[in-house]
Amino acid sequence: MTSFNLTETTASKISSTLTRLRHQMGAPAVGMVLTLVVVCDEAGQYDAVRAATDAAREHPSRILVVIARDPAEPNRLDAELRVGESSPGEVVLLRLYGELTQHAESVISPLLLTDTPVVVWWPNFCPEVPAKDKVGQLAGRRITDAAASPDPVRAIAGRCAGYVPGDTDLAWTRLTTWRSLLAAAFDQPIGRVTAGVVEASPGHPSAVLLSAWLSQRFGAPIGVGESSGPGITAVRLSLEPGGELTLTRSDARLATLSRPGQPDRRVALARRPTADLIAEELRRLDPDETYADALHHLSKQPPA
Repeated sequence: MTSFNLTETTASKISSTLTRLRHQMGAPAVGMVLTLVVVCDEAGQYDAVRAATDAAREHPSRILVVIARDPAEPNRLDAELRVGESSPGEVVLLRLYGELTQHAESVISPLLLTDTPVVVWWPNFCPEVPAKDKVGQLAGRRITDAAASPDPVRAIAGRCAGYVPGDTDLAWTRLTTWRSLLAAAFDQPIGRVTAGVVEASPGHPSAVLLSAWLSQRFGAPIGVGESSGPGITAVRLSLEPGGELTLTRSDARLATLSRPGQPDRRVALARRPTADLIAEELRRLDPDETYADALHHLSKQPPA
């Protein structure tokens, strides 16, 4: 891995230094499929960079990490360049001072890879309407995480008002395995869902989204109940003419699927690290219409 620090620099100097470092390593900047912009603070940058770098093993990327520092200081741009760090991509940490903290898009724009998609990820705080944010406007895909909000349920419930095709939230991505298992459970007719409940630790945004998705799909009331966690622990669906389908998870790895007239089955349902969630989102760069439908349903029938 080659690392280089630039103090009081410019975007053009960063770009030329990246090219030079790549050639020194004998690996010109080809093969990168997208630019991933990560907007975070100094406290969260280590975990965010690690997750983005791990995801870049599957999706070679130029990772631009935007860290706003002290807006009261004179205008300054410092950069830390990392090339070849456990992935074929590049990592650039951009630390902005002064008025530059309000104009990050002017620093990022010259560093975007030509003719490749741009994805922006806010690991912690995020704008109310990501698509109207100056950095968000550069991207075709925008990733937020309601779980990082002080009020996660309120945050995910408010996503519909500012939704623009291309938006997504990691609270939804965390549901992929839950949704896949529940959908597969209905491959064979077992009855009509008349009601249900999603049980989770208090204030869990993924539980609210899962209940909205199930309610929208089955046309039945699906509530949210509290459990000791962690995260979602069970989905219970009442069936007509009788019986109940349940998917319960007692640990972070396995769950039990129970259906009327069939033996219980143990299924893999592991809690996934952030890097896996980001990698999943980078596999699809088109709008997620199913997420949009769940948000719309949630906005019409917010959970109690």
